[in-house]
Amino acid sequence: MPDHWGALLGCPYPSRAGGPIPLEGAANLEPGKSTFDQPLPYPSITIPTMTIEALSAITLFVRDMSRSVPFYQTCGFDIIYGGPDAEFTSFRAGSGYLNLIDNESSQPRDWGRAIFYVDDVDAQYQRLIDAGMQPDAPPKDAAWGERYFHLRDPDGHELSFARPLK
Repeated sequence: MPDHWGALLGCPYPSRAGGPIPLEGAANLEPGKSTFDQPLPYPSITIPTMTIEALSAITLFVRDMSRSVPFYQTCGFDIIYGGPDAEFTSFRAGSGYLNLIDNESSQPRDWGRAIFYVDDVDAQYQRLIDAGMQPDAPPKDAAWGERYFHLRDPDGHELSFARPLK
């Protein structure tokens, strides 16, 4: 996707073209123009305005469901479908879902991080330590206003348990 499409979509993050992209007016652009007055590659394209309401689910490939399900249960996720012997398992994650798909050929790779807000970061950390898990480091306060810690699941997916600072 060309970089200036972020401007067209009203993305608030800085662009490689320079500077933050203004949100106001982004939905009222002339056809074929970006907020940087650069011609768009597809001037006839119309992108409707919409709002993403929520992230419904994150789905992860795992190599061994019978190893992964107890890990996520220990982290506090409740099973709503599947289980250790299933090919697909779904856990409740707030108003959304964390899904696992059994895929023996899945290889761990850097992919990013799933962040889950919990009611008490330090208590969650201690529960996991007491269960024999090894988070990357103790909880800490971040400059962006969250208290958090990271933990990798048995397949190398990075999870973050966090809470906004008051």
